[in-house]
Amino acid sequence: MTGPEFVRKNNLLEKVVASRLFWLFFLVAGFTYPIYRSLNRILPPELPIIAHVPDYTLISENGTPFGSKDLKGRIYLANFIFTRCPSVCPKMLTEIEKIQKRVKGTGQKVAIVTFTVDPDFDKPNVLFDLARKRKANPYVWTFLTGDNKDEMFKLYRDGFKVGVEHDPKNLMDIAHSEKIVLVDGSNRVRGYYAFEEHSINKLMIDVGLLINRPSTKE
Repeated sequence: MTGPEFVRKNNLLEKVVASRLFWLFFLVAGFTYPIYRSLNRILPPELPIIAHVPDYTLISENGTPFGSKDLKGRIYLANFIFTRCPSVCPKMLTEIEKIQKRVKGTGQKVAIVTFTVDPDFDKPNVLFDLARKRKANPYVWTFLTGDNKDEMFKLYRDGFKVGVEHDPKNLMDIAHSEKIVLVDGSNRVRGYYAFEEHSINKLMIDVGLLINRPSTKE
């Protein structure tokens, strides 16, 4: 004779887990929640349009004309130096070298343009030597000079909205911007960044924003 048979009843949680409907709901929720989050994610605001840089044509380190038409559709990082600068310029160029490595994965979407503020001395051959010294990728990083210093300074001041002053009594004394200027594919200034780690990191974020979400503003 056998004793009474004990039948264990599943609790509510076990019944739910065993339900096909539960697993169907689980799978649907797992796929749709990430989509919901992406559709309802609050994107950062568009970068401001600070200035419109007029069309320009200067001379590259290769001795060939180069300007805004060659940069159309590309985001570029403008910076201002001169080769005889004894203090801040070498440090700035070292940071630009690092930035060149960081934008390597963007292909042809991002360019770097270094403008001289001493075109009387920084002729194409001088800039060519600087470019080789700094291991500049010619498809990414271009150095520009020109024949008319007054027009170049006007472009810097009125177009890029950066300061530059040349003391006629001291040819080695050239005050110039120590900022990186972020310019979009329509030749519009979108931001200014210091040569400091946190500011350069912010620049990289903003470059990504311009790549992935071109501005609709005019």
